[in-house]
Amino acid sequence: MSRVQEMDVVAVLTHDHREVEEMFTELERLSRSDTERRRVLTEKVITELVRHSVAEEAYLYPAVRDLVPGGDALADRELAEHAEAEETMKELERTDVSEERHNVLLARLMAEIRSHVQEEENDLFPRLRDSASTEQLEELGRKVQAIKKIAPTRPHPSAPDKPPANKVMGPLTGLVDRMRDALSGRGKD
Repeated sequence: MSRVQEMDVVAVLTHDHREVEEMFTELERLSRSDTERRRVLTEKVITELVRHSVAEEAYLYPAVRDLVPGGDALADRELAEHAEAEETMKELERTDVSEERHNVLLARLMAEIRSHVQEEENDLFPRLRDSASTEQLEELGRKVQAIKKIAPTRPHPSAPDKPPANKVMGPLTGLVDRMRDALSGRGKD
């Protein structure tokens, strides 16, 4: 079993945060003229963020609602941030990497995600750790890992973001997305 698979939900999601931040840093360092690498890396960021969001919406936020005092308000805030970022990702997908609008949208997405990550890591995760048992955190980590494998890879702002609808629609949408990705060559880097 890999080290990530053995981690609890906080460790798994924090690991995801670090991977996305590495991609953001690379995007910030890339020359604007390196349009092919920017396109590939932007697609990869979107794919990872969507999979991560689906996992959080399916398992993390319901657990926060159930286990953390004041969890409903906390989960609602996080879901609102996801919706905002998903709209930005959808716009970003529709924009050619050579357009100035792409740079504006990418900068907006980075700011949204960095703010979201900071809130999760400094508020939500510590509160969840204080409220959940080690076993609950590990079980959530396994569930998050499993759903990420079948989650959508493209933003779907109108898709349900709360159980049970998201747990039913997510894998179906993920299948369609992976078929589209295979046909288009997206994510082949």
